[in-house]
Amino acid sequence: MRSTTLLLPLLLAAAPVLAQAPAPAQPPAAAAPAPAAPAPGGTAATPAADPVLAKVDGAEIRRSDVQAAIGELPPELRSAPETVLTPLVLDQLITQKALVNAARAEKLGDDPEVQARIRRAEEQELQQALLRREIAPKLTEEALRARYARDIAGKAGEEEIHARHILVASEEDAKKIEAEVRKPGADFAAIARTRSTGPGTEQGGDLGFFKKGDMVPEFAEAAFKLQPGQISAPVRSPFGWHVIKVEERRAAEAPSFEDSLDTLRQAAFEEAVQDTVKRIQEASKIERFNEDGSVRQMAPAPSLLDGATPPPAQRR
Repeated sequence: MRSTTLLLPLLLAAAPVLAQAPAPAQPPAAAAPAPAAPAPGGTAATPAADPVLAKVDGAEIRRSDVQAAIGELPPELRSAPETVLTPLVLDQLITQKALVNAARAEKLGDDPEVQARIRRAEEQELQQALLRREIAPKLTEEALRARYARDIAGKAGEEEIHARHILVASEEDAKKIEAEVRKPGADFAAIARTRSTGPGTEQGGDLGFFKKGDMVPEFAEAAFKLQPGQISAPVRSPFGWHVIKVEERRAAEAPSFEDSLDTLRQAAFEEAVQDTVKRIQEASKIERFNEDGSVRQMAPAPSLLDGATPPPAQRR
């Protein structure tokens, strides 16, 4: 198990340098390389696929170790040129290896507290590995598209309303405006342009279409109770006093797969974690004990039927 705890501080400090480092120049096309010099015995030498880049007290650090450590870095650091990043990572791996060797030489691995920390770290890695294996199939594009087709596609979106409002500072002013806009032939938009102090004043108080969650609760609750053409009584919100007129109501179109992707991924992730944990717990033999060592008697889980009553008999 590799840790980047020591690796990250130096690399994060070097991030400005890494970001400014030029990408390695592409060499011009060259002729085919000359054959490698024959090795003793007449066989051509072949470069190692995973060469040793350093040794610390005889312990090897190979190219694959460096590449694995780079793979654990944040994306903004991984994008640095390999010729700049590799030496930095290698230096840090050498430091890590030297520290680990020194700790082992001093028998720190026999310390009970260190052993407990190692066990906890191992258990954490095993938990994450199991969850990653179980969850990964639920997060593929195919799985997410199937979830989109099941839960979102073809269904009406959240309700929206198109409304105007007039915002003033006091309830008294709001009541006067309410009486004015309710008069036959009154032009709500024209009155809003001259009397309102809120958003959309120049547009006659027009707020466009919005969903319930887009507005503060006091305003939204009042507005969504109205039908097209209806006007509210004065409504108080943190911004002042509103008189609201609803123009239209509609169901928004279902969002596209791309727009829903983050929501779908989060829902699939949470569902997969819960299902996996529940399945594994149910398959495990779990015993609980009191502090005195006696077996704890677990109360039965509540039932959905607790407190329920049967429906009344149907009259013939």
